[in-house]
Amino acid sequence: MSYAHSAGTRSGRLLLLLPLQAVSLAGLGLLVTGPLAGRWPLSAEDGFNRALADRREAVATALSDGMSLLAGTESIVALTLVAVLALLLVPRIARWREAAFLAGAVAAQSAVFLLVTLLVGRARPDVPHLDAAPPTSSFPSGHVGASTALFGGLAVLAAGRLRGGRRGLVVGMLLLVPLAVAASRVYRGMHHPSDVVAGLLNGVCTLLVMTYALLRSAPGGSTPAGLPAPRTRPDGAAPDPMPDVTPEPTPNIPPGTAAHAAAVPAVRAVPTVPAVRAGPRRAVVVRHPHACGDGTAARVRALLHRHGYPDTEQTWTATTAAEPAGALAARVAEADTALVVVCGGDGTVRACADVLSGSGIPLAIVPCGTGNLLARNLRLPSDPDTALRAALTGTAVGLDVGRIHGDGLAPTRFTVMAGAGFDAAMVRDASARLKQSLGWPAYVLSALRHLGDPRMRLSVRLDGAAPLERRARMVVIGNVGSLQGGLPLLPDARPDSGRLEVVLLDPRGVAGWLAAAGHLLARSGSRASGQRPGARPDRRAAGGALEYFSAERIELRFARPQPRELDGDAFAAGTRLTAHVEPRALRVCLPGRAPVGPAGATGATGAAGAPEETQPAARATAPGIRPDGVH
Repeated sequence: MSYAHSAGTRSGRLLLLLPLQAVSLAGLGLLVTGPLAGRWPLSAEDGFNRALADRREAVATALSDGMSLLAGTESIVALTLVAVLALLLVPRIARWREAAFLAGAVAAQSAVFLLVTLLVGRARPDVPHLDAAPPTSSFPSGHVGASTALFGGLAVLAAGRLRGGRRGLVVGMLLLVPLAVAASRVYRGMHHPSDVVAGLLNGVCTLLVMTYALLRSAPGGSTPAGLPAPRTRPDGAAPDPMPDVTPEPTPNIPPGTAAHAAAVPAVRAVPTVPAVRAGPRRAVVVRHPHACGDGTAARVRALLHRHGYPDTEQTWTATTAAEPAGALAARVAEADTALVVVCGGDGTVRACADVLSGSGIPLAIVPCGTGNLLARNLRLPSDPDTALRAALTGTAVGLDVGRIHGDGLAPTRFTVMAGAGFDAAMVRDASARLKQSLGWPAYVLSALRHLGDPRMRLSVRLDGAAPLERRARMVVIGNVGSLQGGLPLLPDARPDSGRLEVVLLDPRGVAGWLAAAGHLLARSGSRASGQRPGARPDRRAAGGALEYFSAERIELRFARPQPRELDGDAFAAGTRLTAHVEPRALRVCLPGRAPVGPAGATGATGAAGAPEETQPAARATAPGIRPDGVH
């Protein structure tokens, strides 16, 4: 019997505890309204409710009103939906099990609550009610049970994800919410104290059942869902280093010709360069001051010190609007640099990659930005501390970058995607304040403003072939292919393929948008196609709403100036973009034996909470790439 089957069976059996929970809670309610009703402390509840009602005052009433509103049915449903969508879309990999845990906890406590109220009839306290009294029994409190399931569930997830003082602060604040709701319901005359205690029991018991059924039964035992236990070799030895491949210089042969195709695949295997090498060395740290806070910066400094880079061997430089890579170029030129650490988002990584490409200096990514798409596509750990620790004990691997220029756009490089049209307008008009407070969902709000933008006329020229005339709402050139939540916009893009992928998005009306979204979601569920770049016989999808191309050099011409973006940074509108790939030009520190591949497949991210000295480096696997780099 497989582990998945046994785990599923165990989960099913644990869920059978929910009916037992309902029966037990109903039995408690019958005791409260029957034999125990005249005994202390139940006999003192009416007097307690009347004393609170006599001492109501404006500030406390306003606060209790807010807590009751927060725990109301509409609010709980809306907040649960938002939390579930965030779990599926915001993280580096979609956390389906955690989303099911949270939604299941809220739904299960609600079902238990409704069943108990059918069996137990208890009148609400005989005091003035500050809320409209629902027809259900006062026992147990539905508001308290729902808030316990939702905010307690979020506390469970936060406890498994966060570390240090931040974990205690967030978990503590979340657990205070159901207690505040319980106090407000008694204060407002809606429940007896025993009713809110029963609501707390309902929520807590439901969380226990759902935690052991959906989280603890996940592969890895007690590891929180979405954080699989790090994989090690059966003999416990360290992973074998992954050989790197470095391209031989390509002859000056026109792209697209047979001679060029024969020359490009020539590569030579060279020994892997460790991400951390012995002997004297210096690390340059590029810090985005807003994305990387003081606490994260302090932990980065300490981690580097622990891994052999004392403070005297660390050089820090901050980014600015004028210098998106800080003074990296000057710092690298000053002395021998063994490592560059980037603490920021995709824009900061792009600027640093533009400086480092071709230099051979390894780059370690500490994801601190809004999107962190390169880190997600490389399956790097989402936690900045874990990502740096894994990089410092990992392997430097050569990855492709794209080099791009156009009218009004000086030659530069990108590591993720470059685009024009709808996506660039979305990036350009996203509110900076919303990005800081909401993260990448701020782009969704901006996108809604541009759904009705007119289509653009453009020509696409691939590897010097004849131009293709098209109309589209946006065009994206990708070095990697997945968006947030593992959504595969360019499912065949790989950052070590020696090619760039292109997609044109041209949905017609609501049906076209739905067809495009459905196609991408379906591909997300089935992960990567596994086909070699350029081998797709069908370049159109979703009824023509999506059209795919693959090439080493892409030339775009627009009939009118279009907004343009590189790796999430907006650039001036223009009528031209020309991009070509620079194979294996950038060395990136990846965890252990970490071949790169499409995002969306679950990869280990390290054991949360393990001691830093003993925690193994996270490792990911990707189908279609052999250790020798040959596809």
